[in-house]
Amino acid sequence: MYAAIVFLPLIAALIAGFGNKKLGDRGAQIVTCGAMLISAGLAVVAFWEVAIQGQSRTVELFTWIDSGSFEASWALRWDTLTAVMVVVVTVVSSCVHVYSVGYMSHDASIPRFMAYLSFFTFAMLMLVTADNLIQLFFGWEGVGVASYLLIGFWYDRPSANAAAIKAFVVNRVGDFGFALGIFGCFLLFDAVSFDAIFAAAPEMAGTTFGFLWWDQVDALTVIAILLFIGAMGKSAQLGLHTWLPDAMEGPTPVSALIHAATMVTAGVFLVARMSPLFEYAPTALVVVTVVGAATAFFAATVGTTQNDIKRVIAYSTCSQLGYMFFALGVSAYPAAIFHLMTHAFFKALLFLSAGSVIHALHDEQDMRNMGGIWRKVPWTYAMFWIGSLALAGIPFFAGYYSKDMILESAFAAHTGAGTFAFWCGIAAALLTAFYSWRLLFMTFHGKPRMDKHTFDHAHESPPVMLAPLIVLAIGAVISGFVGYEYFVGHHMDAFWGSAIKILEENNAIEAAHHVPTWVKLLPLVVGVIGIGAAYFAYIMKPEIPGKVTAAIRPVYLFLLNKWYFDELYDWLFVKRSWQAGLAFWKTGDGTIINGFGPDGVSAMARWCAGQVARLQTGYLYHYAFAMLIGVVALISWYLAFGG
Repeated sequence: MYAAIVFLPLIAALIAGFGNKKLGDRGAQIVTCGAMLISAGLAVVAFWEVAIQGQSRTVELFTWIDSGSFEASWALRWDTLTAVMVVVVTVVSSCVHVYSVGYMSHDASIPRFMAYLSFFTFAMLMLVTADNLIQLFFGWEGVGVASYLLIGFWYDRPSANAAAIKAFVVNRVGDFGFALGIFGCFLLFDAVSFDAIFAAAPEMAGTTFGFLWWDQVDALTVIAILLFIGAMGKSAQLGLHTWLPDAMEGPTPVSALIHAATMVTAGVFLVARMSPLFEYAPTALVVVTVVGAATAFFAATVGTTQNDIKRVIAYSTCSQLGYMFFALGVSAYPAAIFHLMTHAFFKALLFLSAGSVIHALHDEQDMRNMGGIWRKVPWTYAMFWIGSLALAGIPFFAGYYSKDMILESAFAAHTGAGTFAFWCGIAAALLTAFYSWRLLFMTFHGKPRMDKHTFDHAHESPPVMLAPLIVLAIGAVISGFVGYEYFVGHHMDAFWGSAIKILEENNAIEAAHHVPTWVKLLPLVVGVIGIGAAYFAYIMKPEIPGKVTAAIRPVYLFLLNKWYFDELYDWLFVKRSWQAGLAFWKTGDGTIINGFGPDGVSAMARWCAGQVARLQTGYLYHYAFAMLIGVVALISWYLAFGG
């Protein structure tokens, strides 16, 4: 069963991808959706056995690499952390698969799309069930390849190709750090298996080695930061986040799959998995906290000004990932995974609901061309409300339990980085509520801003698209209070077991249960203020946004252009790389290598041949004169040297 959960999506991907001519569109959909639903059903059973009944296990498949002291098995590690991730991945992926049957019904390459979705899911399952760093890296890179294929699925669009390449290249930057972190682990521990690394980590605390220009630097800190750089790329943290909004060029089901429960949460999973190592690298935890807090605030500010419905939700994802990372940074690993789980449901719900709106409005994504459609799409409208209430952390919806626990843990850590993260998180909560309801009001309320034909033909999505939304909506409502006691409450230690390690002095979650009342109430207060501000600005006084943006135009443009990160990177890296490449091409390759090499030799041969050719005039008296000169020269030489 445990192997089937992982490999069923791969088998389905191969059948749908290579048997598309025999299966056809419907056959490919049945195979991939069926395999995913079976995998999700088995994942629930596995969750019950592993997480609830505590039957952790490792399923050995075969030895993969065995060379000297370097050994890596292909094994499936099933503990509570794996079980939670597998349930989230398979359930959300199943919803996306079924939803795609309706959303992609008019596409010309349905089997290819379904095969890509299933392959992506397999790679993600391979990642979260890995028993060692090499196997995890295999899944990590598999997810990267699959995301490239999915983002660039509509390959006839230049923008989709550019977005796919950007995602691939930016992730390679993070993956380089991740690879160095794996090398560092093997150098220090002489092993890549998690059990060996985790057992030896306490003894290695304080160990130093040479790294770059430092002679002696704390080994665990360097390794942890390098691993975190890999997580930054995959989870779109500040600095390596620029690929995430552009990934919206892919079909909407891709956006839901990549940005909800799977690819972008891989970095959060990695840090949580490596908690026994990070706990002995306090400096690395501070870095994680600060980067996560900065990302949460940055992405929330940008989300307030975007006009593309999917990009607003994408920046929301970026911001929520920041919450997860600063939770990890204050050692509240269970709170981070709790938020990962609840976020998966309501963010997938929001993305797929956005796809339902786009479907209803004939591929329109600009919110400035929407409005007044809530009566046309009542089910989608209701789903948007549920997703937005959960995202804003309104009580009794899933996000309320997990996000508040993260903020309380950051406050309870009583560190400089934790306090910084807490206030960044509060500011992000205010902005999150504001941009969520800005999106809701601009999309569904007010006067219709599209042409009459589009408005008249706006329609609700078919049942095959609405059913997954209802499943996700149930998760967005109940997953918070159902999971609270197990994930971060009184049953936390028994639930997580040895899957996550928290040193006694770092237990921020325990302290979070005793924070002042104002800390517990503040996220809700700022959330309500954000919703009220959006209602006032976009319903009561719709002229206000125009006046505000005109009054603070430089700030508005700064946020609209995403803090100019893309322009900065374009100037700093793209243009400089272009110039360097041009110099190497023109000067290095053209002038030096070719000039003194093949081009130079051929030019010299051509010049010599030209000089010789000038002697071949075709006139007889020239040849007779040349012969006479030759005879005179020979006689002169003989008289001078021969006698």
